Amino acid sequence: MFSSLMPQRKEFYELLAAHSDRVVAGANAVLRLMNGLGNGTEDIPVLIAEVNLNEQAGDKFKYELIQLLHRSFTTPINRDQIHTLTIELDLVLNAIQDVANAVGMYNIRESTVEARELAALGADACMRLNRAVIALPDKTHRDETVDLCKEIDAIESQADRIQRKAITALFGGQASVWTALRMREFYALQEEVLDRCEDAAKTIEEILIENT
Repeated sequence: MFSSLMPQRKEFYELLAAHSDRVVAGANAVLRLMNGLGNGTEDIPVLIAEVNLNEQAGDKFKYELIQLLHRSFTTPINRDQIHTLTIELDLVLNAIQDVANAVGMYNIRESTVEARELAALGADACMRLNRAVIALPDKTHRDETVDLCKEIDAIESQADRIQRKAITALFGGQASVWTALRMREFYALQEEVLDRCEDAAKTIEEILIENT
């Protein structure tokens, strides 16, 4: 019985890595969704369903990780930080799902340059987040992991600039008020993905600092 309260260190890291794998898969599906809108090269409903399936898979990993925390006497790193990172990965996936589902809710038929750019930045940030999570157990890669977190912060700042430029163009161009309002909201949902990635990256940096 006591051994069940002492899980192997790798169990926590494996579940976090599996959770972050779903984040990458969801973000890549959204990128394909944005690139495929309006040109007929992708099955849009299938891609939206793919994002939702990845979010559901992420929920299962979140549940498993939280259950493991509850029944574990010891953890490889701070218990609260494991819980926080788990929730933040879940929030990234939720934000990705919101973007995919908004395509149908807002009846978005065609993509824009800015939407594709934001989707590409989202996928890029999620890939770096995944690499940072996978590297957490390996202290020899600490500097590289810190760099990944800094890169995520820089990507988020770039996305902020693109979002501001996109919204300015919406209200200064020929778009109808309805189109401008719905695309403003859509860009905000895309930016939320980057914001959530940044939050998770900050938690990883805190973990690294405490476990140096």
